Amino acid sequence: MAIEKKFVQEGYVKASMDEYFAKQLSRAGYGGMEINRTPMGTQITVYSEKPGMVIGKAGKVIRKLTRDIDRMYAIDNPQIDAQEVKKPELNAQMMATRLASSIERGWYFRKAGHNTLRTIMNSGALGCEIIISGKLTGARSRTEKLVNGYIKHAGKPVDDIVDEGFAIAVKKLGTLGCKVRIIPPGAILPDSFYIKKVEEEQSAEPVAKEEAKADIAELVDKKSEGEVADEEEVVEVEEEITIKKSTDESNDADSEEESSEQEASGSDDSVPVEDLGDEQRRLVDDVWQHKHEGYDYWHPVARVHKEDK
Repeated sequence: MAIEKKFVQEGYVKASMDEYFAKQLSRAGYGGMEINRTPMGTQITVYSEKPGMVIGKAGKVIRKLTRDIDRMYAIDNPQIDAQEVKKPELNAQMMATRLASSIERGWYFRKAGHNTLRTIMNSGALGCEIIISGKLTGARSRTEKLVNGYIKHAGKPVDDIVDEGFAIAVKKLGTLGCKVRIIPPGAILPDSFYIKKVEEEQSAEPVAKEEAKADIAELVDKKSEGEVADEEEVVEVEEEITIKKSTDESNDADSEEESSEQEASGSDDSVPVEDLGDEQRRLVDDVWQHKHEGYDYWHPVARVHKEDK
C-alpha cells in the first residue's frame, strides 16, 4: 500500500470509529477518543462524562466494544480505556451533543446556541465558535454562526489548541448540523504577548558628598578609633561643626571690615588734625574722619558703631 493510501485509510478508520463510539455511548456522554499505537497493541482512550456506563456491569459493555472494533477494523490487539472528563463545559464534543439534544427537544436554535456559548465562556474558555446549519427558519438551508472570545481558523494552532466537536439534531423539516469549536483556558496562542514589568532600581547614593558630611566622617573616625560611633556622637559632632563654621564666618567678616577701615584711614602726616578734647578730627578727600575713646583709629564720622545700633 502506498504511503498516501495508508494515511487516508488511517484517517477513515479514526473517523468511522469516532462515529461508532458516539452512537453507542450517547447516553454515557461521549466526549471524544484518542488512538495510540504501542508495541503491545493499540491503546484506545475513550473520554466520557460517565465512565461507569462505558465499562458496564462487570466490564460487559467495554468487552463488547472491544470485540466490535476488532471485527470491523483491522486493528492490532485493541485495548479500550475509559476516562472521565473533569469539565464537560470545556469539551467540544459534549457541548455539541448537548446543543443538538436541546434543539431536538424543541428549543429555538438561537436561544440554545447562545445558552451553550454562555456556558462555555463562563467556564473559562479563551474563545468559542458555534455553527448551526440546516433548515433553521424556512425552506432554504442557511448557516447561523455565534462567536465569542478568541478563535483560530487556520494553521498549526488549529490542530494543537482548538477542540472541535460535531453532532446532528434530527428535526421534522430536516437535520441540523451543530459544530462547536473551543480554545481551552491556559492554551498558549502563537501571537500572544505580555508586557514585562520593569522594577525600578533603587538609586545609588552619590559618591561625592558635601564637605560638611566629609568632615563629620573624619571626626567620627578619629573619635571612634576603629569603633562604630553612636548616633548621639554623630549629632554632637554635627552641632560642633555648624557652630564652628558660624563663628569663623563672623570673625572673618569683622576682620575684613577692620582691615578695610584701617586701609581707608591710614595715617597721613600731611593732613591737619583738630584736637577737640574727647576726639580728634581731620578732613581727607572731602570726608571728615575722627578718633575717640574706644576706637583708636581713623574712621568716617558718619559711621554708626555696633554698640549704637
